[in-house]
Amino acid sequence: MSQHSTSKKITNTELSAMKTRGEKIASLTAYDASFAHILDQAGVEMVLVGDSLGMVVQGQSSTVPVTIDEMAYHSKMVSRGLERALLVTDMPFMSYPDPQTAMNNAAILMQQGYANMVKLEGGQPILECVQHIVGQGIPVCGHLGLLPQSVNQLGGYRVQGKDDAQAKAIIEDAKSLQQAGASAIVVECIPSSLAKKLTASVDIPIIGIGAGNDCDGQVLVSYDMLDITAGKRPKFSKNFMLEAGNISDAVSAYVQAVKNKKFPADEHTF
Repeated sequence: MSQHSTSKKITNTELSAMKTRGEKIASLTAYDASFAHILDQAGVEMVLVGDSLGMVVQGQSSTVPVTIDEMAYHSKMVSRGLERALLVTDMPFMSYPDPQTAMNNAAILMQQGYANMVKLEGGQPILECVQHIVGQGIPVCGHLGLLPQSVNQLGGYRVQGKDDAQAKAIIEDAKSLQQAGASAIVVECIPSSLAKKLTASVDIPIIGIGAGNDCDGQVLVSYDMLDITAGKRPKFSKNFMLEAGNISDAVSAYVQAVKNKKFPADEHTF
C-alpha cells in the first residue's frame, strides 16, 4: 500500500526542500528490483545501493572486496524497481583514489547503474574527488563518522566523534563537503549531540545511521530492519518485522516511524 502523498520523482533539490520544511527523509538500502519496488511503494525517498551488499548479499566479512562492476550491476537492478525514490549508489573501496579515477567510476555508476547520485566515504582527503565529480554534473552524497571502507584503519566498527577534536573535525569535514558541492551527507555511528550540531551547521540534508533523532533523515540496511542479516543486529537498528505481517508493512512502519520522529528512539542512540 502506498503511503506517499505524491508520485513526483524525488530529486536532490527535493531532499534539500524537505530539510528546509523540517520534513524527515526516509532511506533504506536495496540490492535488487523486488526490494526496490517495495521501498518505493512504501514512500522511501532515498534508496541506497550500499556496498553493504558485500556483507549482507555476498557474505563477505567487510565491504572492502566489493567492485565497481558489482555496484553498477546491483544499482541497475534496483533502478528497475523504482519510480519515485532517488537512487544513490556507493562508490566502493579504492574506486576514488584520485579525481580522474573517481570521475570515471562515478560515470560507470550513472551510465551503467542508472544512479541519480553517488556516495563517497571520508572528508578532507576526498574533497578534490567530490569537486571533480560534481563539476561533471554528477550529484554526490558524502559519508562521515564510521567509515566501513576504512574499518581496518579504524580498528573495528566503533562510535566516532566522541572526543572534542574528533567531533570538531567531523563538523569541519561536513562544511567542506558542502562547499565542494555535495548534495547530502550520511553520518554513521556518532553521538546524537554531535549529529544535532552537525545537522544545524550545514544547509544540505544530513541522513543519520546510528546518529540520533535530530538528523534530517534516517537510513538503515534493509536486511537489518527486517531481521534477516546473519549475526548480531547493530544497536542502532530496529527489527520492524516484529509487529508487521509482511515486508511491505514493515517498511511502511519504518517510514512512518522516521516521519513521526519515533525512530530512532533512545535505545538506538549513542
